[in-house]
Amino acid sequence: MSSAATRTTGPDHLWTVDEHLEDILATVRPLEPIELQLLDAQGCVLVEDITVPVSLPPFDNSSMDGYAVRVTDIAGASEEFPAVLTVVGDVAAGRAEPLHVGPGEAARIMTGAPLPPGAEAVVPVEWTDGGLRDGPVTGMRARSQAPEAAGGQVQVYRSAEARAHVRATGSDVKAGDRALDAGTVLGPPQIALLAAIGRGTVRVRPRPRVVVMSTGSELVQPDEQLADGQIYDSNSFALTAAARDAGAIAYRVGAVADDAETLRDTIEDQLVRADLLVTTGGVSVGAYDVVKEALSSVGDEDEAGAGIDFRKLAMQPGKPQGFGSIGPDHIPLLALPGNPVSSYVSFELFVRPAIRTLMGLDDVHRPTTRATLTADKALTSPKGRRQFLRGRYADGEVTPVGGAGSHLVAALALADALIVVPEDVESVEPGTEVQVVLLR
Repeated sequence: MSSAATRTTGPDHLWTVDEHLEDILATVRPLEPIELQLLDAQGCVLVEDITVPVSLPPFDNSSMDGYAVRVTDIAGASEEFPAVLTVVGDVAAGRAEPLHVGPGEAARIMTGAPLPPGAEAVVPVEWTDGGLRDGPVTGMRARSQAPEAAGGQVQVYRSAEARAHVRATGSDVKAGDRALDAGTVLGPPQIALLAAIGRGTVRVRPRPRVVVMSTGSELVQPDEQLADGQIYDSNSFALTAAARDAGAIAYRVGAVADDAETLRDTIEDQLVRADLLVTTGGVSVGAYDVVKEALSSVGDEDEAGAGIDFRKLAMQPGKPQGFGSIGPDHIPLLALPGNPVSSYVSFELFVRPAIRTLMGLDDVHRPTTRATLTADKALTSPKGRRQFLRGRYADGEVTPVGGAGSHLVAALALADALIVVPEDVESVEPGTEVQVVLLR
């Protein structure tokens, strides 16, 4: 249950941004770990340290197509006076041939093939005549020819030091080394490493399943015809995309009409696939704010401890907010305002940290920095409210984008930062250093 229920605050209490966020993060808990196949674990957070069971590479191997040789046999070799060696056979990647390179001998070797006993270095095929009698050839041509029979010869035109073009055993990681730490987010490079050391499955916290729904009878889906008084539903698209960007598996539900029973039924239907529910719209004080109507009494119908608390926050945009849990499994629900900018800013401040907490990450917040305000005039902010203005950040400076209106979607699309104006500041002059939340 939300810890809000234990606070001695009345319905008129004005919550701070920090209080609301603290309440959310004190309630949301990381998801239980599960064992997943590697590709299914992409984007998930490890819950175990991974130790390397076998060195990488597991044997000395060639980094080039060429010839495995002894260093003394090619000392002083040149175009004018090449070293002439007897080819004792081929060593291909994936095949461990029983070859031994002795004095005056060489073995033709492919990239990734194990260095045969007796050999000390690999000379690239470009440094040789390719083992053919019609003169020097490129590596591509040499590889396209049929393997030279044992007893043929190769001319080497350059000398090489010991271990030249040889990938040493364990030069990547050694058996017993720590490959990945618990808490690591698994991206493509980490999955590659797990596969390379032989791990087919891994224990992780799953990506949270987030269900997003808009409310409002005025909302129409994109590509449909608008009637008078209707607008396109952008919030559910924006928040679903934002949830995926945060690391969640997100499901978008089409806009729900302003009917409390329909909304309750829709939410109940979605509980089976949700670790977190997000609604947008219907949380203010209007006559048709159905989210409050539908969910204010849900705790009376659910198991003890469930319920949604609707509150006012000392922030702009995003004053009306709702938070709590719903259903027998107490699925967290965050109810956001309906204005596009209000809902997006609220998502960044409250929903994204909740998603990252469910994932089991330690750092759940967007990075912040200090920047110099560049603007044509001073910024104004309502007293007692923490204001979040859209801005563009570059090279230690931030410039406001658009106005303070919470409906300005076009300005939001141009922003990559939020300019934070504290509650006790009513005006910010150009040239002032401000706090900035970096969105990208």
